[in-house]
Amino acid sequence: MTDLKPGQSVELLKELHILTRDGKMNQDSRRKLKQVYHLYNFIEPLLSGLTNNLIQSNKVPISLVDHGAGKSYLGFILYDLFFKKLNSEFHIYGIENRKELIEKSLMLQKKLNFKHMSFINSSVNESKTSTLLPEHVDLVTALHACDTATDDAISFALYKKAQHIVLVPCCQAEVSALLRQNKKFSLANPLVELYRHALHTREFGSHLTNVLRCLLLEAHGYEVTVTELVGYEHSMKNELIIATLPPQKSNSAKKANERIKAILSEFKIQELSHRFNNF
Repeated sequence: MTDLKPGQSVELLKELHILTRDGKMNQDSRRKLKQVYHLYNFIEPLLSGLTNNLIQSNKVPISLVDHGAGKSYLGFILYDLFFKKLNSEFHIYGIENRKELIEKSLMLQKKLNFKHMSFINSSVNESKTSTLLPEHVDLVTALHACDTATDDAISFALYKKAQHIVLVPCCQAEVSALLRQNKKFSLANPLVELYRHALHTREFGSHLTNVLRCLLLEAHGYEVTVTELVGYEHSMKNELIIATLPPQKSNSAKKANERIKAILSEFKIQELSHRFNNF
């Protein structure tokens, strides 16, 4: 098992089905582990910088919230590879609206003795005002949060003034539905060719959604990077959005907000003004 990092929990990898019950690793397992490490390599530098700054300023505990946590594999992996080595206070919160998955995560947490984790049975939107969460959160993640749940996670992160936001959007349907609905009003505009065919409507709607999300984050002062999470041979839903609040306020916020309004107007989807303008 030379693929494993030093000190990595074999028991955790078995529970995540990366290792078989007898601790072996086949080619498929090796591929899964590569994906886990690839994601970790994006998040670890953010955590390291955040941790150093917070320790120096004596602002602890460090808090991370994972929205749409599912089986909470991301939270467990981050705990195992990064947080358990820290000599400072920290806490990871997993938010998931399926009670049965929360119960499974609690069982695994107890089994692994990962004390500094909480699992909250709640929707992303409801968690914003939950008393079970701190007033300020340092890092927010949302991996494969379907459709508007990603927007709810962004709203949560902005409300909590998160330093970093890491998103892998999934199954965006809202914008596509509006493009399809309003297509007949746009036929005179040559830009309708970008989404005239049904497949293009779906794909362009997904792309447009993420463009608006990035502009929204920039409108709130974040610096945004968009890249691939993994290669398309592993997953088609692999757009990774990373947003960070810089030390000094950006001058591009006003321009980003103006472009949001222009895009909503151009594609006749002003119904989304409440989602992308008024957080």
